[in-house]
Amino acid sequence: MTDTFPLSAARSAPDLEAARELFIEYTESLGVDLRFQNVDAELADLPGKYAEPDGIIVLAHGPFGEAVGCAALRPLDEPGCCEIKRLYVRPQARGAALGRRLALAVIAHARRRGYERMLLDTLPGMNAAQGLYRDLGFGAIEPYYDNPIRDTVFLELRL
Repeated sequence: MTDTFPLSAARSAPDLEAARELFIEYTESLGVDLRFQNVDAELADLPGKYAEPDGIIVLAHGPFGEAVGCAALRPLDEPGCCEIKRLYVRPQARGAALGRRLALAVIAHARRRGYERMLLDTLPGMNAAQGLYRDLGFGAIEPYYDNPIRDTVFLELRL
């Protein structure tokens, strides 16, 4: 099944446009206001903080080469620390463990770059995502930034 959805780093202009579309789809699917994260500036500046080599945007591709999922990694200000962001799989591609594969690809990149810790935040109702992250070894931590969304879950993976 993994051959059905190959993964690749988003490097070309068409790949970055596909990532932008997936990021928009993801943020709209959440039903919360993410302006506090400066999402509009992030979208306008891709790859921005996700630029390689310290960051990465990974795309999953469907049977016709179309982007059906993504995950991104960016460095944080704290040395040795990075953050996984924008893990999203389109509804028609769910059920094939793509979220896990995308997360594992980003984790592998972080390890190759020598990061020691990977952080993330996720919304309180995102039970499937929280289950995936915990299954991958992430554990609960105190908030690492001000997030106005009540009960946001903050997690960390020691790399």
